[in-house]
Amino acid sequence: MTPAPRSSKRRPNARLAGGLSSAVLGLSLAVASSGASAQERELQRGESRWGLGLGVDVHQEPYRDMDNDTQGIPLVYFENYWVRVMGPSLELKLPSAGPVGFRLKARYSLDGYEADDSPYLEGMAEREGGVWLGGEAIWRTPFVNLSAELMGDASSHSEGRQFKLQADRRFDVGQFSFTPRLAAIQLDREYVGYYYGVNGSEVRAGRPQYEGDSTVNVEVGLRVDYRLSARQNVFLDLRSTRLGDGIADSPLVDRSTQTGLRVGYLYRF
Repeated sequence: MTPAPRSSKRRPNARLAGGLSSAVLGLSLAVASSGASAQERELQRGESRWGLGLGVDVHQEPYRDMDNDTQGIPLVYFENYWVRVMGPSLELKLPSAGPVGFRLKARYSLDGYEADDSPYLEGMAEREGGVWLGGEAIWRTPFVNLSAELMGDASSHSEGRQFKLQADRRFDVGQFSFTPRLAAIQLDREYVGYYYGVNGSEVRAGRPQYEGDSTVNVEVGLRVDYRLSARQNVFLDLRSTRLGDGIADSPLVDRSTQTGLRVGYLYRF
């Protein structure tokens, strides 16, 4: 399959928007986890919790000749018995089956790039993000939390799908909590071809045609939370992602591993 962009519509500063979206989502996920660190039980009808704060995300870009991105992000988190809102992500809670919980999910992503984001991308057509829809199953055990998430591109830009398996476990030590995690993210051929492929009209000297193939990224991470008080929390989240061969072999990519960190402060009301 030859990856072809589905739209010629331009958007202002796509690299900034993409980095901002990624940072907001990542920080919001950290907020949701840290917001629940002091209270693991599921919320009952009529209960809710929410928080506001600030965070910073620093991460490497996978594409050639792109500098690291550093973004300051306002943090917004809300959860009740039915829904959870985390920045650009919305979850609808479904009835559980014993220890297994189910969620319907929607996420807005601005993955992709414009040609002027990097000198190496000159002559490439824009790759756009959009709305992703799917679901997640979460199995909580006394030893580890396991989750499986399937998402599809509802905006039809990439027509791709992502499948993620994750294991994590939280350890409390006084005012600190430590949550290591391990995740495998399978990205299908359509996703890889759209965001990391080079079609015939985009070929240049030193940039051969590339269709890509389905691949699996592996992420290792550690989140550290510190409770300043019953309502105040600060966190640090470190991550390293090993890019699968389908992405790492792309001529648009110049690394096989991405690293990043997030730090933030959250006040829970």
